Amino acid sequence: MCVRYCNLVKYNLLVLLLTMGFSIVAYGQTGEQDTVEVSKTTSFSAGRGLFGISDDQTLDPENHRQWKTGKAIYPSKPRDMWELGVHLGHFAIDGDVDRLTPFYSGFGFGVHARKSIYYIFSLRYSLFYGQAYGLEPQPYRSSLLPEQDVFKGYGPENAWFPSYRTRMGNASIEVVMNLGNLLFHKASNKWNLNVAVGTGVAAHDTYLNLRDENGRIYNNLIGSSGWTLDKFDTRQGRKDIKSQLKSIYDNTYETQGPKKKGLFRFQDKYNVNGSFTVSVGISRKINDRFNIGLEHKVLTVDNDYLDGIKYRTNVDQTNNLDIGHYTRLILAFNVGNKKKKVEPLYWLNPLDFAFNDMAELKKRPKLDLTDSDEDGVLDMFDEEPETPANCPVDVKGRALDSDGDGIIDCKDDEPYSPFGYDVDEKGVAQIPDDVKPLNKDEVTKIVENTVTAQGPRCCTPKWFLPMIHFDLDKYCIKPEFYPHLQHIATVMKQNPDLCVTALGNTDSRNSNDYNRVLSYNRAKAAIDYLTSNYNIPRSRFKLMYGGEESPMAKNAENLRGKKKEYAEYINRRVEFRVCEDGDVDMARPEGPEAGHCDEYKPMDDTYVPSSTSPMYRGNKTSGF
Repeated sequence: MCVRYCNLVKYNLLVLLLTMGFSIVAYGQTGEQDTVEVSKTTSFSAGRGLFGISDDQTLDPENHRQWKTGKAIYPSKPRDMWELGVHLGHFAIDGDVDRLTPFYSGFGFGVHARKSIYYIFSLRYSLFYGQAYGLEPQPYRSSLLPEQDVFKGYGPENAWFPSYRTRMGNASIEVVMNLGNLLFHKASNKWNLNVAVGTGVAAHDTYLNLRDENGRIYNNLIGSSGWTLDKFDTRQGRKDIKSQLKSIYDNTYETQGPKKKGLFRFQDKYNVNGSFTVSVGISRKINDRFNIGLEHKVLTVDNDYLDGIKYRTNVDQTNNLDIGHYTRLILAFNVGNKKKKVEPLYWLNPLDFAFNDMAELKKRPKLDLTDSDEDGVLDMFDEEPETPANCPVDVKGRALDSDGDGIIDCKDDEPYSPFGYDVDEKGVAQIPDDVKPLNKDEVTKIVENTVTAQGPRCCTPKWFLPMIHFDLDKYCIKPEFYPHLQHIATVMKQNPDLCVTALGNTDSRNSNDYNRVLSYNRAKAAIDYLTSNYNIPRSRFKLMYGGEESPMAKNAENLRGKKKEYAEYINRRVEFRVCEDGDVDMARPEGPEAGHCDEYKPMDDTYVPSSTSPMYRGNKTSGF
């Protein structure tokens, strides 16, 4: 019985093995090697992996920004494009009837849409239409079969050689697994090996060539085709039989083939079955928009009438399902905005983030605590790693030459020689006998006389004191301004008689009464911070407020978007200055309570509203 199956089975196995072999060979190629400079500023381009994608190309841009600065552990998942494709190729049915000829037994075409689930798996929605033809070189007798109405006129005395045409449509959804992006040696892949399984719905109709152009049955086909058992038993003999049959048949398929009983049919015409598909293939990326592929798909349905025949012969009544084989060429295009999406994830290396970070870490210098000359500067930063012992050095490890005479201090008998004189080999200035240098007392007297001649000077220096800024409708001190306040405290401690004025301000986005109270609260919060953290008496401060009356950014109301918000942020401030004539300690102004201060959590780098915050009272539009 194997003889009747050999041609089709061998052909389908050959196609499958060739496809898999081509896939494995191509997948094993190293392809084009990408050279990627490891940098956080790398811009995304084809073949350059995931490391340089922009924040807008991810599902969570804010998380991706935090990941790039080390505040988030994992990067955000990229947004990727859809793949749309067309396919066409050879379609044949492995059933009870041989193909018409190996490469002219059918054709198929269709479209698909594919979307990645993640880097390895994706979903593919596919539509397919195909036609398959078959011609059996073995005579067929139907005396034991129930379809007598279809095969009427044929029987044991008048054999028929099955000849059919089947049209099939299939809609399926497939889970595709690709292995091409499991990469360890480059940023992205050029080849993808795909394996897919799917399910769907298939419809078909089958027509047989049972009558000639005049509508009459064919007679004496065994004699007309020259069929003999010996000829049927050879490959060339079967070819000759088929050739004779094609010259006899009129190449029309006028009789609808037998149908499986009890099967749902669309409009009672088209046979409808559930389908199951398995595919294996290889695809090659041409660029980040286009790829081509070669794939073999096996399509099965619960129906043994795809070729119009249920049993091969009266004595061979095995009931095997007919199977469709579709070998196709695929042309696929990636669709989407490249500024907002990357190419499909199955073309990208999921390990790219980790590899690039590891490469960047390897580029950093290793911490080496060696200090060979024991000058206090590590060798990795020392510009003179062999400085003589006990020689003073600068911050770069270079031996000091304080007087610039070319002799380092540790070998200079006079490290601070007077300027303008030659020195001997020991660094001692050679001063002529008629030149008498000034001693310490004489220098001190000259300085005192100069100061007295200039008259008294103001004892209070014009200190430059920083300002601090505040968030929207808040008077709490932001952690980034702690150093500013420490600077003010340091100046005040070094000058015990110094008086400092804290002047609070707001922007102009609420009433004057509200803003005056808010600016008072801001100045008070700053003074309270200094007195409680640095033990500075409250009496050394003057608390003043200006509300919205003295903006630094005077045109903020005319701006839009981020520029406006930045200008308003500049206006929300407390200024510090040395107390001036006219500065007074101002009391809290009349007006409603303004602003709020939330609890700061350093580990989260966030503010959390306290239970007394106006945010809990619905006051979300209060002053700024």
